[in-house]
Amino acid sequence: DSWTGVAISYDGLKALGLPETSLGSFPLAFQQGMAARAEQLRDLGENAPETWEDPYRPGTCHIALTIYARDDDALDDVLAKAEAELEKSTGITLIGTHRFGADEDAKNPFGFRDSISQPLVDGSGVALAMPQPAPLGRNGSYIVLRKYQSRIGAFNDFLREQSADEGEQDYIAAKMFGRWQSGAPLPLAPDRDDPELGADSRRNNDFSYEDDHRGLVCPHAAHMRRLNPRDSQLTILSDVNIHRIIRRSSTYGPKWSRDVTSEVDAQEDRGLFFIFISARAFDTIEFLQQEWINRGNFVDLGEERDPIVGLHQTPGTFTIPETPVRRKIDGVTTFNRLRGGEYMFMPSLTALRWIG
Repeated sequence: DSWTGVAISYDGLKALGLPETSLGSFPLAFQQGMAARAEQLRDLGENAPETWEDPYRPGTCHIALTIYARDDDALDDVLAKAEAELEKSTGITLIGTHRFGADEDAKNPFGFRDSISQPLVDGSGVALAMPQPAPLGRNGSYIVLRKYQSRIGAFNDFLREQSADEGEQDYIAAKMFGRWQSGAPLPLAPDRDDPELGADSRRNNDFSYEDDHRGLVCPHAAHMRRLNPRDSQLTILSDVNIHRIIRRSSTYGPKWSRDVTSEVDAQEDRGLFFIFISARAFDTIEFLQQEWINRGNFVDLGEERDPIVGLHQTPGTFTIPETPVRRKIDGVTTFNRLRGGEYMFMPSLTALRWIG
């Protein structure tokens, strides 16, 4: 009825007393922690570590415990047991909790169906160099955890500035995401939303960009196309598959509403926890943040940034290819503000027993 996952930061492993030989064999990025990698992650300005929430300040978060349950009753039962164990423990302080409880039809904070595209894992892979002794290095993976506050009101206001027509607002939003709110991808539903297609898991991810090299259907700058270019013809950095990620993200706060304005953003706490797992998690997230999210050179867009998750320290531009002249939309701001994060290691059960 439930599943529990444990991830430990580098500072957490140090606090648990791991020998220096093991600690020193972890990747440098993991040893430094996410805050120290702000430059590589482009976590600057309002996304800089000094602006993060207290639980994510450098050296603060040691362990992240994730609990999945079949229903609320099962979750309450596991939580009660975990809290009882915590009360009996010494040297452990609970610095934060978050309960999601998303239903099956849950969408991202902007009202879009999410987590549709996930990469397949090809084979078992080659074992990478991992900390010794062997029980710690034999099984385990790395976790990237990033918490975002989603500025739904600012996004809605931005769309209203472009047009008073709700249909046109939805069209611009779909161009920015690469899908309609239902999840229907632009290559299969270029002109209007198709909820039946969006809900069909057999079809809503079965498409390519082979016939859309100019981005007339789905812009090259769209969030979805940036983070999964598929068979797009890229100018540089064309090895797409090595940068794919397995995501397990969760939203929090009130559901999306077209009526939310920017004034409400400061009053309502809503957003998402971006979580992904990979043996090369740190290299991957830093590449994505540097090249595919906060630059546009790989699709001939210069310094144009991701319109949804990019950091816009000054108002940016979003380009929609159209004929005869492409359309440029100005005034893009940071619609997802980083509130904190950390690099974590998720050990196997064998490794957990050794650590314990």
